[in-house]
Amino acid sequence: MPPPTSTTVSSWSCACRVHWVPLGATGGASGRLSVVIPPSQHTAARLADYRGPVPARSFADDIRARSADQLTRLIVLRPDVAHPAPADVTALAARAATRGSTARALEALPADRLRVLEALLVSPTDAAALLGGADIADVVEDLWDRALVWDSPDGRVPSRAVGEILPFPASLGPDLPAPADLAERYAALPDEARRLLDRLAWQHPRATVEGVVAEGIPALVDAELVVREDDNTVVVPRAVALHVRGGVLYADGLTPPEPAGQIVQQVDATAGMAATELLWQVESVAQLWAEDPPRVLRSGGLSVRDHRRTASALGLDTEHVAFVLEIASAAGLFADDRQAEPSFLPTRGFDDWLEASRGERWRQLADAWWRTVRAPSLAGSRTEAGTVVNVLGPEASWPLMRTRRHDVLTVLGRLPVDFAPSVGSLDALLHWSRPLRLPPGAPTHTGVVLREASWLGLVAHGALSSAGRAIVAGDDVDLDELLPATVDRMMVQADLTAVVPGPPDDSLHRLLQCSAEVESRGGATVYRFDEDSVRRALDSGIDAAELRERLTAASLTPLPQPLTYLIDDVARRHGRLRVGAAGSYLRCDDPALVATLLADPSLGALGLRSLAPGVLVSRMPAATLLDLLARAGHSALAETSDGGVLVTTRQDSARAPNPAPPAPVVTRSTDSAAASALVERLMSAQQRSAEAARPGEPRIPHTEPSDTLSILQEAAADRMPVWIGFVDASGDLKRALFHPERVDGGRTTGLVGDTRRSFSVHRITGVVPA
Repeated sequence: MPPPTSTTVSSWSCACRVHWVPLGATGGASGRLSVVIPPSQHTAARLADYRGPVPARSFADDIRARSADQLTRLIVLRPDVAHPAPADVTALAARAATRGSTARALEALPADRLRVLEALLVSPTDAAALLGGADIADVVEDLWDRALVWDSPDGRVPSRAVGEILPFPASLGPDLPAPADLAERYAALPDEARRLLDRLAWQHPRATVEGVVAEGIPALVDAELVVREDDNTVVVPRAVALHVRGGVLYADGLTPPEPAGQIVQQVDATAGMAATELLWQVESVAQLWAEDPPRVLRSGGLSVRDHRRTASALGLDTEHVAFVLEIASAAGLFADDRQAEPSFLPTRGFDDWLEASRGERWRQLADAWWRTVRAPSLAGSRTEAGTVVNVLGPEASWPLMRTRRHDVLTVLGRLPVDFAPSVGSLDALLHWSRPLRLPPGAPTHTGVVLREASWLGLVAHGALSSAGRAIVAGDDVDLDELLPATVDRMMVQADLTAVVPGPPDDSLHRLLQCSAEVESRGGATVYRFDEDSVRRALDSGIDAAELRERLTAASLTPLPQPLTYLIDDVARRHGRLRVGAAGSYLRCDDPALVATLLADPSLGALGLRSLAPGVLVSRMPAATLLDLLARAGHSALAETSDGGVLVTTRQDSARAPNPAPPAPVVTRSTDSAAASALVERLMSAQQRSAEAARPGEPRIPHTEPSDTLSILQEAAADRMPVWIGFVDASGDLKRALFHPERVDGGRTTGLVGDTRRSFSVHRITGVVPA
C-alpha cells in the first residue's frame, strides 16, 4: 500500500512533518521519506533567533538565509571556513560545502552526533527509529548549526559533501532491491549461512570471499540476501542488513560507553612529587652533560651508548630518560652546540630556567610536552629501513602523538575528579569521542600518553591532576601551589648518611647533589657521603671549611665527627696539583710528586718539563691538562694568574646557544567576538553587492577557485542556475546565467540560454547563485 503524503510522528518530543517523495522505478524502491524537524524545546534561549525550518532551494540558500547569530555560531563551530576570510556570505557557504571543510567538521563529531547524521543519510523520516527511538531533535539542531544538514524542500537532510564522505553510513550497503518476503527467507537460511550473514550485516557491507564458492555464500546468493559483484565479492543490500540488525543502526543507539575504573586518593600530592623529581632529573642531566658532553651523531640525535650512560647516571630506565631528554630539549634547555664537532649541551636558556620558581619550571616543561610533536616512546624502535630511532634524532618526531596527548587528557578531563579509568575503558571513550579520527581497531597509544603524563605530574594513579586539568583548559594557574612543600633541613648521622624528611628545597637539593649520593627514596630520602662525593663538592669550588659550614647550617643535628674527618682527609689530598695557562703550567710543593709526574711514561703526551723547582710546564691547554691528569688518577685544581683557586666553570660556561623556537602550532579557532565581527563584515559585503547589482543581474564578486568549484558542484547537483563571471578567449571579462550540468576535470559543462557551453574553472572569476 502506498504511504500517505504526510503524517505525524508522535514518538518524537515534538511534531514532525513527514513527506513522501516519489523517486520513480529504482529497482523496487518507489520513493523515500523525509522529515522536517522543528527545534528542541529546551533551546528556548535561541528561539528568538530561530527562523524555523523554511525550505531553501539549495545548501547555499540555507546558509545565506541564516541570521547573524546563527552565522556566528557556524564560524565558531567550524573556524576553518573563516580562514582566510571569505568575501561575503555566499563565499562562506561555498567554503562550508567543500569536502575538505566538511571532512574536518565530521572528524570533530563525537559518536552520538555522527550516528544521528548517518541515520539522516539512511532515512530522514526514520532517523529516530533507526537509533532505537532516541530523542534526536537537539542533535539535529546542532548538526544544522554546523551546516552539516540543511533545510531542503524535503526536510532537514545532510549536505552533499557529507554523503560523499560517508558513502556507507553505519556500514550499511547500497539501497539495492531486496525480496518482499525478506523475513521468511532469512528464517529459512541454514545455520551456517545465517551466522555468516549476521556477521556481514554488522560489518562492512562489501565482503571478499576466498574462491568462487565459500561456505554459506551460495545459500545467501540463492536466497537473494546478498548480491555478487564478481566471483570473489558479495554485497549485503541495505534492507537486508537493517532486517538482520533489528531495524537499528547500532545496538547501543546513542548511549556512550560507561567508564570502568575507581576513585583514587592523593592524586595532586603524587603528581606534585613526580613533577619535583622531573625538575631534579633535568638538573642532573645538565650537570652530567656540562661536564662530559655527548656527541651529536652524524645523522642527528644521541647515540645508544650515551643514552644508556645517561640512564645509568640518573638511575632510570632508558624509556624514562628518553622522555626527560626529549621534553627538556623541546623546552629549549638542551641543544646542539653547533660546533665543528657538535655536542649536546645545556643552553643559555637553561640558566634562566634554573633561576625561575619551581612552578614556572614545571609549567615550561608541561607546555613543551603539550605542544611538541616529539614522541619519546619511539626511541629504540626501528624505522621501516631498519635503522634505530635515536633520542633527539629526526625520526623521533610524530605529529600524531600531539593529537593523542590532547585527546587522552581531554577525555580524562570530562570524567569525575580523582576518577581513574582503566586503559581499555579510556580507549573506548576515545573511540566514542572521535569515531572518524579513531575508527575501530585504530591504536590510541593511551598507555604511552598516561605514562608520560604521570612522569610529568599531569596524571597520577591514572587520574588527571589539578595541573593536568589546568593544562587541558589552558588556565594560567600558579603551579607552585600544586607542588609539595619542601624542607631545608636534614638529619646527618654518624654512619655518613643524611636523612631529608621530605622533598628538599633547591638549595639543599643542589648541596646534596654535589656532595652526596642518593641511597634510597621514599617518604624521606637518604643520602650517603663518601670520598668521591666529597671530592666532587671540592671540585665544584667549595673548600673544606665552606662545605662543613653549609652542611652544619642545613643539619638539625651537630655534624658527626666521622663526616668532619672525611671532609678534612679528602681536602688534605685535594688540589695539591695546580694547573694554569701558559701553554699551561703545573705547580706543586711536593718534589716527590713532581718527579713522579716527570717520570710517568703514561703522561708523555703532556710534554711536561721542569721550569723551576715545583713548577712544570706543558704544551697542552690548561683544560686538556686538567682532563688528562684526572684520567691518570691525579687530583688537580685550576688557579688564576695571582695563585687563587679557579672554580671549574665548565658546567657554567659550556653552554649551547638557545635553539630557534619551534614553528608555532597552527590552530584555526575563532572566538564569538571575532566571529561576530567577521559576520558583520560579510553581511555588509553581501548587502553592498545586492545594492550595486543591476536589476535582474546580481553583482558577481571574485571567488577563490575552491569556492567556485564548490558552488558549481552544488548547483549541478541541485539543478540550480548560477551567474558566472568569466574571461573569454579574447581576454574580455563577461558574465552569463549558467545552468551547470557536470563539473569534473577542472571544467564545467552546462547551458547558457539554449547553448551548451563548457568553461575552464580557472577562467571563471566569480560565481553567485541566481
